Amino acid sequence: MRKFKYTVLTIVVSTFLTGIAICQETKNNLILGLGYFNDNNQMQYLKANTKTKVSGKFTQVPGVSLSFYISSVSPGNLLGKATTDDKGMAFILIPPAARDEWNKSPKQSFLVVSDSSKLYDAVTSSIDLVKARIRIDTAEDKKIIATLYELKDTVWVPVKGVDMRVAIKRLDGDLNVSEAPTYTTDSLGMISADFKKDGLPGDTAGNLILIAKVEDNDTYGNLSTEKTVPWGKVSKYVSNYNQRSLYGRRGWSPLWLEWMAYTIIAGVWVVLLYLFMQIRKLKQLGAQV
Repeated sequence: MRKFKYTVLTIVVSTFLTGIAICQETKNNLILGLGYFNDNNQMQYLKANTKTKVSGKFTQVPGVSLSFYISSVSPGNLLGKATTDDKGMAFILIPPAARDEWNKSPKQSFLVVSDSSKLYDAVTSSIDLVKARIRIDTAEDKKIIATLYELKDTVWVPVKGVDMRVAIKRLDGDLNVSEAPTYTTDSLGMISADFKKDGLPGDTAGNLILIAKVEDNDTYGNLSTEKTVPWGKVSKYVSNYNQRSLYGRRGWSPLWLEWMAYTIIAGVWVVLLYLFMQIRKLKQLGAQV
């Protein structure tokens, strides 16, 4: 009987310890995304995004160390390393040292590898893309013409059937030039958009920055190019530094506001002086009694 109880206890303890070990070794699944960006046909960079699923919801994962590669995961093809920020994002510029590998073919592959940690296993993500670029021009009557090209062998050829966005670059986000959100390139790789934002404030010379972009395309990645045009309203900055206003510097508040503040302060002091005098009179009367 004792031997049977000892055997049962051993099985229970072993099962419990095995369950603890399995729980400790179980790691969360890390989701790793990678994107390619070509800004104005000059600056090229890669952006990675890390997230995981917690309680049925996706959550960004900060502090993940990433290594970026071109063509293959090898020390000679390492582009650089980065760590995700509090939004789970990390990016690196494609360095000039990768030029020889980049020029080998009209098609290119990029890879990103996450380091293994206590919470996540190492994950690899990759993208395959065709080299492309955008050219933007303007015509009469404020018409915008943008053309998409891809590299075939050593020749740039137009691309048909790709959605493109044409917008005006603003500080708080790009503003579409018309009601149409996107345009599709024709057989010549071209799209045509009419500028519908007359009277939009520009810089001191009335210049606006037009931007044509291809976003999150499976074949070409993210492409954009810009052009400056004098289609905006001239903006002249008028300084109110030496004028009285509610947001003026010290000593330049509105007179009515200063008068109100000083009146309140004076009223408070008058009440305090009156109370002080009354207290003094009470003390004198007490002394006479």
